[in-house]
Amino acid sequence: MIINTGQRTDIPAFYAKWLANRLKEGYVLVRNPYYPTLVTKFILDPKVVDVIGFCTKNPRPMFEYNDLLKPYGQFWYITITGFETDLEPNVPPIDQVIQDFKYLSKIVGPNAIGFRYTPIIVNDKYTVNRHLETFNYIATELDGYTNLAVFGFVDIYDKLKKYHPEIVDCDDLTKIYIATEFARIAQLHHLDLRLCSKEKWLNEYGININGCMQLGDYEKAINQQLIVKQKMQARKGYCSCFLSNDIGVYNSCPHMCSYCYANGDRQQIINNFKKHDDNSPLLIGQVLPTDVIKLAKQESWKSPRQKLF
Repeated sequence: MIINTGQRTDIPAFYAKWLANRLKEGYVLVRNPYYPTLVTKFILDPKVVDVIGFCTKNPRPMFEYNDLLKPYGQFWYITITGFETDLEPNVPPIDQVIQDFKYLSKIVGPNAIGFRYTPIIVNDKYTVNRHLETFNYIATELDGYTNLAVFGFVDIYDKLKKYHPEIVDCDDLTKIYIATEFARIAQLHHLDLRLCSKEKWLNEYGININGCMQLGDYEKAINQQLIVKQKMQARKGYCSCFLSNDIGVYNSCPHMCSYCYANGDRQQIINNFKKHDDNSPLLIGQVLPTDVIKLAKQESWKSPRQKLF
């Protein structure tokens, strides 16, 4: 099976010690975001967890725990946008993240890591040319360290309209121009470029819209075929990715990025972060007397075939 750490918050950046403790103790508890009294227990054993997926803007805090991760298959997505603190208040500088990406690539291999340039927000400061220059800079720096790049445009959902009405979408002609230029740059640097946003019609312009996280990516990362025994639903037909069991919590990421779908009210994020305890089996808070804990059904999906490539 696959465990994911990055769909709801950034665990490597802010909760690395907690995850290390969970790996040492061999299990983690996850509260259902929609039914809070329901808690799922996942066993963190390499015999049943084939891959741990990470999506982060700052992998560095996790580096000191590399030895704990060695028994597990790993796949990492590192988000690098080049935004400044007006949009990403607590994200490290772009060059630091690029250097950390290179360091991590040497450990896990280029098949187990990719970078995400998302979301694309176009305004007077973050112009089209600035995005093209930044994407080209990242792709050039990471040439040979990865085979995979993802891009996507900002989604203007209700929560974003409420908290950050100044963030707006760009027009379709701009999207076509950016997408095709990104594709040209990606080809120069031997990158498989994929879309991670709603503009599925960009497939007419040669853009891969089949999901930024595919089963084959996990297989390449561990060099082994996976026979899926648990169906994971894409998000309301919108997302084409192969989703996995996530152990994070919404409204708990102190990056405080203005555009984030997983964060909402700033004060709620601060309050949740205060409730975090590195020694708790839950990421946020403690187990309550009213909680119903259910053991997840887990098994390895690895094929008897030893090697895939």
